Amino acid sequence: MNILQRIEKLNEIGVALSAEKDTNHLLEKILIGAKELTGADAGTIYLVIQDRELKFEIVRTDSLNIAMGGSSGVPIRFPAIPLYIQDNQPNLRMVSAYAVLKQQTINIPDAYEETLFDFSGTREFDRETGYRSVSFLTIPLVDHENKVIGVLQLINAKDPHTSKIRPFSGEDQKLAESLASQAAISLTKKNLIENLKQLFTSFIRSLATALDSKSPYTAGHCNRVPVLCMMLAEAACKSSYGQLKNFSLSEEDLYELSIAAWLHDCGKVTTPEFVVDKATKLESVFDSIHLIDTRIEVLKRDAEIRLLREKLEESHTQNEIDAINTELKKEIQTLNSERTFLRACNKNTEFMPEKDKEKIRDIAKRTWVDPHGELVPLLTEKELYNLCITKGTLNPEERAIINNHVIATFNILNVLPFPKPLNRVPEIAACHHERVDGKGYPRNLTREQLSIQARILAIADIFEALTAKDRPFRAGKKLSEALHILGLMKTEGHIDEDLFQVFIDKQIYMEYARNFLDSAQIDEVLPEKIPGYTPSPSNTL
Repeated sequence: MNILQRIEKLNEIGVALSAEKDTNHLLEKILIGAKELTGADAGTIYLVIQDRELKFEIVRTDSLNIAMGGSSGVPIRFPAIPLYIQDNQPNLRMVSAYAVLKQQTINIPDAYEETLFDFSGTREFDRETGYRSVSFLTIPLVDHENKVIGVLQLINAKDPHTSKIRPFSGEDQKLAESLASQAAISLTKKNLIENLKQLFTSFIRSLATALDSKSPYTAGHCNRVPVLCMMLAEAACKSSYGQLKNFSLSEEDLYELSIAAWLHDCGKVTTPEFVVDKATKLESVFDSIHLIDTRIEVLKRDAEIRLLREKLEESHTQNEIDAINTELKKEIQTLNSERTFLRACNKNTEFMPEKDKEKIRDIAKRTWVDPHGELVPLLTEKELYNLCITKGTLNPEERAIINNHVIATFNILNVLPFPKPLNRVPEIAACHHERVDGKGYPRNLTREQLSIQARILAIADIFEALTAKDRPFRAGKKLSEALHILGLMKTEGHIDEDLFQVFIDKQIYMEYARNFLDSAQIDEVLPEKIPGYTPSPSNTL
């Protein structure tokens, strides 16, 4: 190539380096491009590790058909080159270390005539392979802070006409140094982006862990949902069901979904702990069932006092005394029974029938004398209201507070300047309580209005919640129970039917269970018994 062609080649390589995102491919392009520009037969790229040593990253020797490191899949077993030796003295005898420590390019016409540097290792390699390492061009890769981050070393420049080994010319050196400068910029940019991405990801995960730590009853939820989300997403990309036929997610799309999954409950930072942690219907700062217990004990005491006074004040026959005792015993039994019933209602999270609510209202009609001497109802209006909660432990107002965390999630995330590859994070994260039939919250979006990623997150959130063993109001459900409920939710239009099919067909539930559920939760699952599930032909014998 003439000089103009070489400059054009240098520009072409520079453009390719700017576009490359994978570190291994970037390093390979740097080395291959440098070899093409200079006609070198061999080359190595080293990276500086913790300012103490040079690690071999890419090794190529065309005439020996050697390709190690990078995308070759062949590991490099050469030991790292120390930058400092005994007594922390600089290692100036090794040419690559010298290039780092002195920040200088070293152009050696013939290594076998060189006396300044130690080439004993090179000569040993030549003896073993029959190779002859002659000309060397060693260039430090210097970043924007004037710090050496690596070394580009080229070996054995070849004459383009005769293929004979020649020294690297001044023109070779200038072109290679120009490429090394571009390479250092590209490598630094790539490292900075990767470091920022790692910092961002770590920050997101730390935030999710902090949210989990806010309540012992949701510990681990924000950590487990992303794992399950990725399992289902990767399976969905390989599926051909319905809307999933042409569905695929790039590496950037998967990362975006992962971030949304980690942040899906960030709005709970605004939710009071007493609502998140509400284990019983009467719990707030404390569980007021204990106050009701005390009032019932007062009623029992008052009954005993009343009947004892009746015995003392009048002359009674034995039969009359026995009748008083029977009445007292019956009253005590009734109060104990009602206390047991109220305790059960306080903890009951399943559907409460109307007859139980009527019984609570009847009990609430009892009165007792409070510490101020006033006759008041046994149950306050708030206690009566909460004990009659139909399902779960939250009343409608508390449920609205919980539900508001989704709106808070969107508001928090929507003001953040997410870069383009992550600009859908707020939408995905804030839709995990929507339903495909449009009856979810907060925006009543339908299947067509929800992205597939949002639908994936919704299923992951539900299944994790069903099987979680750290919830305040119930134990984690067994696998078969959780899948039965998930199936009912599919038939009721709650979750996406195609994703549900993938979840069962590909046994995502079992992969998740092995890693996160107690062994006692992993029971036998009969897919054909799951509501709303029809085995796919490929999954049947």
